Parts: sequence; C-alpha cells; structure tokens
Amino acid sequence: MKKSSLLFYICILLNKFTFSQSGFEIREKVGFLAAHHAGMAHIPKQLAVATEMSYIKRLTGDRLWQKSYRQPVVGSTLFIGSVGNNDILGHFVGVYGFAELPIIKYKKYRMDWKFSTGLGYTNKPYDPVSNPKNVAIGSHFNALMCFALKQTFGFRNSGITLAMDMTHFSNGAFKVPNLGINLPYLSLGFQHYFQNKTSQQSADFEKDAAFRIKPQPKPNFLTYQQWQMSFNGIFTCKETMPIGGKKYPVYAGSISLRRYRSQKSGFEVNLDVISKQALMNYEPMVHKTQLDILQLGISASYILPFDRFNFVYGAGFYIRDLYRADGPMYIRLGCRYYLTKNISAVFGLKTHYAKADYLEFGLSYHLIKLKK
Repeated sequence: MKKSSLLFYICILLNKFTFSQSGFEIREKVGFLAAHHAGMAHIPKQLAVATEMSYIKRLTGDRLWQKSYRQPVVGSTLFIGSVGNNDILGHFVGVYGFAELPIIKYKKYRMDWKFSTGLGYTNKPYDPVSNPKNVAIGSHFNALMCFALKQTFGFRNSGITLAMDMTHFSNGAFKVPNLGINLPYLSLGFQHYFQNKTSQQSADFEKDAAFRIKPQPKPNFLTYQQWQMSFNGIFTCKETMPIGGKKYPVYAGSISLRRYRSQKSGFEVNLDVISKQALMNYEPMVHKTQLDILQLGISASYILPFDRFNFVYGAGFYIRDLYRADGPMYIRLGCRYYLTKNISAVFGLKTHYAKADYLEFGLSYHLIKLKK
C-alpha cells in the first residue's frame, strides 16, 4: 500500500527546478459522504469537515513540458479530517502529491484542474467485534485520490482559492469490506508564494525589455510524435467476501501501442490478459481450470504526461470472460514513472464502476524505436 503514495515522492523530485516559486496553502473543506451502495445507507450521519495544508510550487518553464502546460502547480498536501460518521468511520489523515493544470488564466485569475494520489490512514476500520457496521473500509491504510476544479483569485504574492473536489479512500479490495468512501467537498483556502531572490531577479530581468534574452528550455526526457510498443506485467493480491476470507493473487499482463501526440497528451490501446485466482472461488460447485478463469480485454487510455511521470485514465471491455462476475466493462486510473527510456514503474487501480477490483503494481518494458 505504501506504493500508492508514489506521486507524493515524485512531486518532491519535481520541486528541483531553477525558475520556480514555492509557497504554502491552507484550505478548509466541508462536504458529505456519498452512499454509493445500498449497504452504506446507515453510515452518513454528519458533515465531512477537513483541513488541508499544502506545500506548493509553481513551475515557470525551464523545461519544454512545463512551458506547454502554461505554468502548472505541483506540490504535496497533508489531509486531516472527518468523512461523515466519526463513530463508525473515525478520522482520516493522509498525504498526497498533486498537479494543477490551468484551464483559464487571465491576469490574476486562474482556473485549474487538479488531480492527485497518495496514502490515507483511518483509526477505525472494520472490526467484527468493536466496529462491525463499517462496511466501507476494512484496513487502516488506504489509497487516497482527489480530483478538483479550483479557482484562484490572486493579489500580489497571495491568493484566495475556491474549489469543488471529489476525495476517495479505498484499499483496492486488498482487504474486505471495501465499498470505499467518496466525498464531494467544497473548500475555501488561502495561498502565499515566497518571493525568493531567484524569482525576484527573474522578474526584474523580464521587465527589462531592452535586454530580454529568453534561454532555451531544456529538452524533454520522453520521445514525442512516435509510436511505441510496450509489454506490461502486473502482480497483486485481492481478498473476497465473506469477510476474513482468503487472499488470492492476481497475475496480469498487456501489450500496448502508444503515441504521445504532444508534450501534454497521448493515447494508447491495450490487449489485456488477466488471471484472477479469486474466480476459482466464484460458483464453487462448478469445476474450473486456469484456462477457464483467464480473462481477455481490450482497453484504451488517455495519457497526461509530465515528462517522466504520466497519469493514465482508461476504460475497457472483456472479450473473453466466461463467468461475468463483475460485468462487461472495467476502468483504470493510475500513473507511470519512467525509470529509463525503456523501463517504467506502474501503479494503478482497476475498478468495475464504483467497485474496486484490485490495485496494480508492475513494470513495463518499452520498445521506443518502432517504425511507422
């Protein structure tokens, strides 16, 4: 589960840019627990209230991909709060890394799309004796994801922020029960950027139009406008009902054909092969072989690249699934980090609509120079 905070550590690495401004943000959030499953109807009792404290860094374009995104903001956040029922769900603490991409920028106003992932902790997971009503979360540690639409009204080096976000906690069926927690929030925040010596000199230099010299941005790590083929391997575990049952391994792989259309977008198509050993326990009276439980799927994904670091959003359908235990469609949310040009580490969450199937941990090998 600790791998789910991969983006948190990546954002720390992203902070090491010459022309950037760092600062902090404090946000107060109010929302509610969305009971997306009938078995959770008894849980929502209170407003969900949280505080977020963030370290923020505005990247100002010393690399081509930063310039293409028009000064994105990256950083890391500490989340502390309640999620709608203090007695059953307890309180949550989490850390996550995030990126904010500008949709609208006009003078001191900007509207950003924010996405993030990290690790969360609750003090009250399911317990058959002391907390049997918590059917949403079965483990102390859980993956944390947050997606938001955020507005910033700036003045000098500070700003007031308003945001709507969806915050999600889940352990990806690593331990049941795991219906997951979905929290729509409204938030109000204050942010401030420190005016360091480097940023002040850069600003003064830009104002001097007579001597303005624009340095060439550093080249990107990834190769764009080129087809790539990849071979991906995934290994993980999942637990099935009833509660306290056995953990089953999941072996999965895929062949991908990928193309980065620009420095801020790409797409891929995948042929997925999945051997989910938990299917051996589905309809236990029916005899099954390893070939019987093998699932084949075709999926397509949209890629949001931050040079070495990529966000991946995809959906697919099964072309072979003998038992149809979870329906014909599946969704993937995840990220990928290029260790070298040919090898990347993979983390993701595979779901069937609002129901988590399993977490994905794996490696990919990329054939970079595939001819057209």
